[in-house]
Amino acid sequence: MKFLIRQETAEDYPSTEEVVKRAFVKEAFSDKKEHFLVNKIRKSDAFIPELSLVALNQAKGMIGHILLSKIKIVNGNHAVESLALAPVSVVPEYQKKGVGSRLIHAALKKAKELGFRSVIVLGHKDYYPRFGFKPARVWNISAPFQVPDELFMALELTENSLENVQGVVHYSEAFLE
Repeated sequence: MKFLIRQETAEDYPSTEEVVKRAFVKEAFSDKKEHFLVNKIRKSDAFIPELSLVALNQAKGMIGHILLSKIKIVNGNHAVESLALAPVSVVPEYQKKGVGSRLIHAALKKAKELGFRSVIVLGHKDYYPRFGFKPARVWNISAPFQVPDELFMALELTENSLENVQGVVHYSEAFLE
């Protein structure tokens, strides 16, 4: 299946939010508010326009979106910048066809090009390890809330970038509102 991945533009925002809404409509572990989260992140200091990507099919219709935004891993007075992968969205009729995987690969590649060193995700334990994610506890990184270890994962974008990093992830205010 052919589709294009490119940076999201302001003109895409309404379509993006509809894609995000549609992607999560049947997800059991969703609060059905992911589209609001995307909107809030865009308005925050955590937003990185180059890491908000959309997938378009041949008819130029939007079929997917991914967003990586700034977070910090905090240990006492020491904080290290990282990224949160949240959310990745694919409309139901294109799910399980490689769209999400290509979006994730493209976003991780772009994040590395921009000089980011790590990514944190709260997600499916059987899905994200295929991209190299491992339980964040491997590096003594924890979530700011109760979550099973196997669902809270981290990825080093550069080798050993989390070697001397540990602490609690601090999400942007957009996640907390």
